[in-house]
Amino acid sequence: MKKKALIIPVALLTAILSACGSPTATSGDSKPKVDSHAKEIFDKYNGMTGTERTDALLKAAKDEGELSLYTSNTDMDAIVDGFTDKYDIDVNVYRGNSESVLQRILQESKAGFAGADLIETNSGELNVIGQEGLFYPYKGEYRDAVRPEGQKDTWTADRFNVFTIAYNTDLVKPADRPTSLEQLADPKWKGKISMEVGDIDWFSAMFNYYVEQGKTEQEVTDMFKAIASNAKVVKGHTVQAELLSAGEFAVGTSMYTHSVQEGTEEGRPIAWRTAANPPAQPLVIRPNGAGLLATAKHPAAAMLFMDYLLTDGQKDIADAYRVGSVPGANDPIAGLKTIEVDEDEMLNNAKKWDDLYAKILAGGEVTEQ
Repeated sequence: MKKKALIIPVALLTAILSACGSPTATSGDSKPKVDSHAKEIFDKYNGMTGTERTDALLKAAKDEGELSLYTSNTDMDAIVDGFTDKYDIDVNVYRGNSESVLQRILQESKAGFAGADLIETNSGELNVIGQEGLFYPYKGEYRDAVRPEGQKDTWTADRFNVFTIAYNTDLVKPADRPTSLEQLADPKWKGKISMEVGDIDWFSAMFNYYVEQGKTEQEVTDMFKAIASNAKVVKGHTVQAELLSAGEFAVGTSMYTHSVQEGTEEGRPIAWRTAANPPAQPLVIRPNGAGLLATAKHPAAAMLFMDYLLTDGQKDIADAYRVGSVPGANDPIAGLKTIEVDEDEMLNNAKKWDDLYAKILAGGEVTEQ
């Protein structure tokens, strides 16, 4: 599975990054409103807990008969099937990439059309939807159990993307594995590492981390430029994991733990940690999750599904090698140093980070697919 590598101009790399960059609300024409029936239902069950809440929600949800879910999560089928099997409630699913989900909900809001009851997608898009005033508060003991980083003002995390350094176990000896990002600035890694073209959120978090550790912004910029000069730039975490497995490079700088762990479990020569060797730290975490639409036509079913996401659904999330938002007995990031993506920074200063990352990656090679 040999891929061709080439140097591309800054202008082309900037265009690629623009397509991958942080989402922003551009219409300004959404007309936020709250459906009075949805508000009544949400307020009623937000104040309930335990079996009383579940039993009452289930009765109301069965009366509603169905649920409309918009999602970008490619692992949602198992969760939907589990919910349907348990409660016998139909779930109508619209699935697209995160940007498609965002644009659809903004367009429907502008048109005054209530198409979705629940949105499950990435944090950037959820933040935009929340900023537009389209979500209704979700409360209760299940939300309270979520990691603090996942309890957002307008939505609640059900899973986390965790960015890690991973390596090809055939190409990197245990004694040589990198234990920090800055080690990858060493010229000995020339042509042996990869960076992902859209990981602006990871870049922002790591950049700010090193500044907080005492480096100047120029020193951090120079460090990233040195890393990029050693790197092959790829688009897509799945592709990145495949190329790492194939030995196209030895180390990935910002890989998803779930992509790497899936490969490890399938017998590929990749790892982000072993029993004897902890991962390079810090890990960057970014929550993804769900929000209740304030105009939901099936509010009880939507809230019941939210409750399911944070209880039984967490097993399905773990089975897909993802990090759930509710810590459990086998929490894969327990005891590890993590840093969070600054959601406000990414929402309000997206262009700053898009532009800076583009300039840094311009010094790397791009792996052409």
